[in-house]
Amino acid sequence: MTFSESTLARFAREVAKYPADQKQSAVMACLSIVQDEQGHVSPEAEDGVAAYLGMPPIAVHEVTTFYNMYNQQPVGAYKLNVCTNLPCALRDGDKALAHVCKRLGVEPYGTTADGRFTVQPSECLGACADAPVMLLNDRQMLSFMSPERLDELLAMLKGHHA
Repeated sequence: MTFSESTLARFAREVAKYPADQKQSAVMACLSIVQDEQGHVSPEAEDGVAAYLGMPPIAVHEVTTFYNMYNQQPVGAYKLNVCTNLPCALRDGDKALAHVCKRLGVEPYGTTADGRFTVQPSECLGACADAPVMLLNDRQMLSFMSPERLDELLAMLKGHHA
């Protein structure tokens, strides 16, 4: 995959933060740039990042698959990650995930037909005491997500145009 000049300039700024022999340290930043610009990290983009950083493609793929902030396929305008790790599961995390999926008519990891919402189970978000918790678009942590609060959130998001 060939990247635009602006993308390559953004990559270069990240690589410049590390010693020349450690440019592979910029892999997460480069993947984030790709996702920011393209909405997800395709296998072709992984290969392009690997080539740019002088890494084996499998090493880049391992980073993409390890962190669930990287989307490996296109996702909706609103990405809802519901924590289902054990502490949250014990405090209705699984029920929260099921509730959101039912309300939106999707399976876990599914995207609504209109492309607005993608719902995913998530590993620990580091807020176990606030369970059930959800991460919106990889940035906004939402706590104590009861069915009522989930319904309010979905209604609000449906009212917005992302």
